[in-house]
Amino acid sequence: MGGRVDAAVKPAPHGSVLAPEVVAAIEDLELSARLVVEGMRTGGNRSPFHGYSTEFRQHRPYRAGDDLKYLDWKLFGRSDRLYTRQFRDTTNVPVMLVLDSSGSMDFPAAAGSASVTKFRYAVVMAAALAHLASTQGNAVGLMTMEQGALRYMPARGGRPHLRALLAMLERLAPAARWDARLVIDRAAQLLRRRGLVAVISDFYDDEAEVTRALRRVTQHGHDVSVLHVLSPAELALGDSGAIEYEDIETGERRLVDAGAAAVAYAQRIESFAAGRRDDAVHSGITYARLVTDVPPGRALRDFLQRRGGARGTERIPGGAR
Repeated sequence: MGGRVDAAVKPAPHGSVLAPEVVAAIEDLELSARLVVEGMRTGGNRSPFHGYSTEFRQHRPYRAGDDLKYLDWKLFGRSDRLYTRQFRDTTNVPVMLVLDSSGSMDFPAAAGSASVTKFRYAVVMAAALAHLASTQGNAVGLMTMEQGALRYMPARGGRPHLRALLAMLERLAPAARWDARLVIDRAAQLLRRRGLVAVISDFYDDEAEVTRALRRVTQHGHDVSVLHVLSPAELALGDSGAIEYEDIETGERRLVDAGAAAVAYAQRIESFAAGRRDDAVHSGITYARLVTDVPPGRALRDFLQRRGGARGTERIPGGAR
């Protein structure tokens, strides 16, 4: 998928209070992240990053009344004795953010300004997630790609680390392609204990490879979320007449009768997004479609609220299911 040389983007319907263009205009990313998090109004203080995993601690001999689901049957087969597995609750889990820095992310996200892009929207969302996780006592890290090279910051806690991570996010710029499979795989490998891996991307990559990579992350024992970033202008052409379109990543240009292609295009883009959603559902992965005319605070609030429910389809207001 690519960008457009001449594209009309519909006005955002949500007003100007913390709308995407307002948040993106704030130069201080830490301030943007804090405003987004404070604007969620989720109610209560329970962290959305708490209680997602437990770590094995030790075995002890089985005692009458122990929950049978914790019996280690493999050990019983080797020793002919019953042992119960004991776990330590991990109330805080490490969070690894995986950010798509490919050229297709350099696409208008809101009306009125080409400086507000999907990438800036994704950066603000990543910063808000990092701010929320860090201030609630979780370690947070970042994995992305810049100019063809991996850029990585390990998951750590503390305000100095958060500021360093936000500074790294602020310096990033989308360019050419990224290797989604490599970035996702390395993120999972470098997260030293089970945690949350959140992939923020438009997913214009090899779909089969991305699906396999995400499934490998779940096989590592991580809780995986995909935040699918799409601009309203990508969901429908909204043009008429002969329009020249350009692929942002390859530079290829093509003259298209936009009116004639509109229906087929809308069907293709919906099929693509539905495919990403269905792959997530089948893999036990949380899926959220983030349409960039939705204020980041609202999108983040709804995503986190739904994380407490069943995995699978997530709907963010302003976007199709």
